[in-house]
Amino acid sequence: MAEKSLAEIVTEKPFEDFAEWWPMGDCFVGFMSNAIVTQWCNLHGNDGSLESVRQYATTYIQTVYGRTVRPSLVDEFVDQTWSQPIESGEFDALSYAFYHAAFDLIADQIDGYENPLARERRLFTKRVGKLFYAQVHDYLQPKLPMALADQQDFEELKSAINLIGGFLKREGYLRDHFGFPFTVNVQHGGRQIAQDEADFLRDLERDGVGYALYEMGYPVILPSAVYLYHTVGEAQHHSSRTIEELFDRVGYEARETDDFDPTGYPSEMVVELWKIRKLGNK
Repeated sequence: MAEKSLAEIVTEKPFEDFAEWWPMGDCFVGFMSNAIVTQWCNLHGNDGSLESVRQYATTYIQTVYGRTVRPSLVDEFVDQTWSQPIESGEFDALSYAFYHAAFDLIADQIDGYENPLARERRLFTKRVGKLFYAQVHDYLQPKLPMALADQQDFEELKSAINLIGGFLKREGYLRDHFGFPFTVNVQHGGRQIAQDEADFLRDLERDGVGYALYEMGYPVILPSAVYLYHTVGEAQHHSSRTIEELFDRVGYEARETDDFDPTGYPSEMVVELWKIRKLGNK
C-alpha cells in the first residue's frame, strides 16, 4: 500500500459527519492518557519531548477540521489537567499525534527491537490496549469466565463485552452504536463464513476457530484511523485492542482479520470480522 500525505488522504476521504464535535467522558480520556502516554514514554530512544506530538496534533486539527488547536491540548492530556471536557475532534487529533509519533520512533529505533517494523507497531497498539483494559476492568469489574466450557461461560463473556461496549458509548468513544454479535454471515478470503450464535461454542471446539462481528457506530477515531492507515500503514484500534485483552484474560486469542481496512466503511457502521481461537492454537 502506497503511503500518502495527510492532506492527500483528507482530500480523498473527508469525514463531514465528524465536523461537529461532542464531549468525551473524563473517565475514558483519563484511562487513555495513562495507557497511551505510559507506553509512548517506554519506547526505545524516547527522550520525553512532546514537540513532535504537538506538531502532529496542530497539523491534524488544522488539516482535518479547519480549526485552531487548543494551545495546551497535548500537555493537558498528558497531565490530565483539562478544565473543560476534551472534545471528540481533539481526542481524534491526540490519538493520531501520539500514535504517529510512536510509530516514527519505533521506525527510528527498529534495530533495538526483536520484530519487523509492522509487528512492533502492532505490539505498541496491543500494549496500550492491555493497559487501558486493565483500568476499565478495575472500574467496571466485569465477571469473566475462566474459559468457554459451556453456555454459562459464554453468557458471562457476552455480558462482559457488552459492559465494555456500554462504557465506550457512555464515554463518547462510540457515538451511537456498539454490537458484538456471534451470528456471522459474510464473505471473507474468497469463501462464505456462516455461523449461528448457538453454534459458536461447538464450532470453536470442533474447528478450533469461531467468529464474531464488531460493530461500531461513529467511532471517534475513525478519521485518524483511516489517515494513519494510509500515511503510516497501521491504525490505533483502541477499542479492538481493549476487547482483545478481555479475550486474552479468558484464554483466547481474538482480533480483527488482517485485511481489515477502515476506509471502506460508512461512519455510522464500521464492522470488523473477528477470528477467535484458544490461546496456543494455530
